[in-house]
Amino acid sequence: MRTFDDLTEREVLALAISNEEEDGRIYADFAHGLRDAYPDTARVFDDMAAEENRHRRRLLDLFVARFGPHVPLVRRADVKGNIARKPLWQVRPLGVAAVRRQAAAMERDAERFYRQAAARSTDAAVRRLLGDIAEDEAAHERLAAETGDRHLPGDAREREDDDAKRRFVLQVVQPGLVGLMDGSVSTLAPVFAAAFATHSPWNAFLVGLAASLGAGISMGFAEALADDGKLSGRGTPLLRGLVCGLMTVAGGIGHTLPYLIPDFYTATAVAGLVVALELAVIAWIQWRFMDTAPVSAVAKVMLGGGLVLATGILIGNS
Repeated sequence: MRTFDDLTEREVLALAISNEEEDGRIYADFAHGLRDAYPDTARVFDDMAAEENRHRRRLLDLFVARFGPHVPLVRRADVKGNIARKPLWQVRPLGVAAVRRQAAAMERDAERFYRQAAARSTDAAVRRLLGDIAEDEAAHERLAAETGDRHLPGDAREREDDDAKRRFVLQVVQPGLVGLMDGSVSTLAPVFAAAFATHSPWNAFLVGLAASLGAGISMGFAEALADDGKLSGRGTPLLRGLVCGLMTVAGGIGHTLPYLIPDFYTATAVAGLVVALELAVIAWIQWRFMDTAPVSAVAKVMLGGGLVLATGILIGNS
């Protein structure tokens, strides 16, 4: 792998051509992936892909005139220090706002690349073109705003952002909350029953670990198999099942880990504090994302958790 300073002018132009091809295809992928749910934003990325294609043609014309018809393959991955672009499948699940942020970062990176390339070029024509494209890239943010104003009139952007928030709640927050509640509450009884029955922190830890992992696997499969997401809009079963399963394990393992402390009473006191924190987090998520009144969320969560905790302690002491 070579550094940018080691590249010849011919290789810098070849790299620029490769970059424009890659960025244009990424913008086209963004447009294709967002077209069904966010058609207005998809048209913005169509315009940006077309702009990258115009840059590519200008660079190719200059390369052929300056160095001939063969363009060597020089890619970002071949040059030390370059940051690989995130593909659509990594960015899209994070929402339309994340896709817009990725596009803005791509524009800034492109501007920096062309300014550095122009500064080290010794050919007047090459230097002029690279400088012109650097200015174009600097104006891309303005282009995005202009095309956004054209394609996202009135409340279109607000409508898309509201829809993105709703999808995030349905596809991530809701299954995650279900898993966290199940893991935090359902494992309280077996963990504290084992702790008070044996007064052995290690036994309580093993029971809690088994209950957490078992509940995580069960909840993950249950969530994934319950709904394919096509009619409900709740997203892919794999994503929902993974989120639900991991959050179930997290909810159960939180008040299980304190039982690695050898002293029973210290471990139980720490576990009790963790339980209170878990229930508070659940109440906060319900208030923040599910529009549940704060007092109502706290009351319901604390009541349910308290009843399950009391059940485990009573059974353990019987």
